[in-house]
Amino acid sequence: MVKLKNYNVVIKHFVLLLTFTAVISCAEKKYGVTKIEGREIGITDKNSEVPAIENFIKPYRDKIDADLNKVLANVPETIDKNGAWQTPMGNFLSDITFEKANKVFQMREKKSIDICMLNHGGIRSIIPKGDVTARTAYEVMPFENSAVVIGLKAEQILEMVSYIISEKKPHPLKGLTFTIDKNNSPKNILVNGKGLDENTIYYVATSDYLSNGGDNMLFFKKGVEQYDLNYKLRNIIIDYFKENKTIVANKDIRITKE
Repeated sequence: MVKLKNYNVVIKHFVLLLTFTAVISCAEKKYGVTKIEGREIGITDKNSEVPAIENFIKPYRDKIDADLNKVLANVPETIDKNGAWQTPMGNFLSDITFEKANKVFQMREKKSIDICMLNHGGIRSIIPKGDVTARTAYEVMPFENSAVVIGLKAEQILEMVSYIISEKKPHPLKGLTFTIDKNNSPKNILVNGKGLDENTIYYVATSDYLSNGGDNMLFFKKGVEQYDLNYKLRNIIIDYFKENKTIVANKDIRITKE
């Protein structure tokens, strides 16, 4: 009888051990990275991997090149960046940004853009005489900047004018005109031919970079309204090329100096 009891105890312990083992084995296992191995494959090396990589990339490269090299329009005269207070390229970019962004803004917000201001440093290339392609747009505007509309009061428009005068750079400008007098002060400040109104909110199209105070354009950060159009400046150029077979820059004077 004693031996039987001892046998039962052994059985119970064995069952408990199996149960505990089963629970442990079913528990969630946590894994961690203990070692990472890798090696550099030079794409110019003459080894077995390079042809395989090249063959894999080639169809994508060919498709991208075909899209970028497709002729979209023609420029009868080179659009350059030469000028003291305005340039053909600056006029062109501010004009088309004003036009294309305004259509989106009117459709979405039922409001109209009054001014467009971009930065001279953001223009990275001229548009040479001849055929233009999407690649041309990438060369002019290689950044991923998008069009933004900022609502500014008359006070900030005056700050914008002062900024332009102090910078002495031909920043692309549309909708705003003024004269710099002999004392280097502005006069005859007009927005679309009308004097500034303290009770008006002026809607200014610019880039998301500048809207955040880029290039020290801090007046944009004082805006009372802001609208992101989700429209890249580069795409504005490409769309304009597609819709206008002959590309010409306006050369009208927007800033004069006595």
